[in-house]
Amino acid sequence: MTELLTETYRPVVGVLALQGGVVEHERVLDDLGVAHRKVRLPEHLDGLSAIILPGGESTTMSKLMRFNGLLEPLSDALRGGLPAFGTCAGMILLASTVLDTRDDAVRLGALDVTVRRNAFGRQVDSFETDLAFAGIDGPVPATFIRAPWVESVGEGVEVLATVPEGPAAGAIVAVRDGAVMATSFHPEVDGDVRVHRLFLRECAGLDVA
Repeated sequence: MTELLTETYRPVVGVLALQGGVVEHERVLDDLGVAHRKVRLPEHLDGLSAIILPGGESTTMSKLMRFNGLLEPLSDALRGGLPAFGTCAGMILLASTVLDTRDDAVRLGALDVTVRRNAFGRQVDSFETDLAFAGIDGPVPATFIRAPWVESVGEGVEVLATVPEGPAAGAIVAVRDGAVMATSFHPEVDGDVRVHRLFLRECAGLDVA
């Protein structure tokens, strides 16, 4: 019976689907051959191997998590060790401390970091660059759209990437805290699956191509 369960089990990765860039993450997971599920309600967390929190509007996501009764179950799952990957707004939601946000905004506290919301400026200040990214060979293309950055990290948090040049040179834009990873930028829009692959392999322990 144990052998049968092992053979038929297929990991499923959730994508928080309240608002934001859900489809783009689903396409990356499809490219990697990983089964996925939209997460809108508490029951959608059942049996997940990991969850992705996409970019979008962090304060809107905060309101919808509360409205859908998802906030506490998701917080409990993260405290219980559910691997998570946040991009842009997802980074903000996962952080323990957030600057320049509303008082009622969600702070899931899964990342021991301080994040500044909209640190790179408004939509018109969006930009692209290439990053050296720990654990990935070769430059990683990075698209920043009204992006946050990490102002400080707690003990044990690994800095994975920083902005290489320009006015924001040295700004921390990718971090890992155990089974939780986050980026300020949007790897899901650049046609490069390596950041997602790194998360799935190193944080979630999944065997992906």
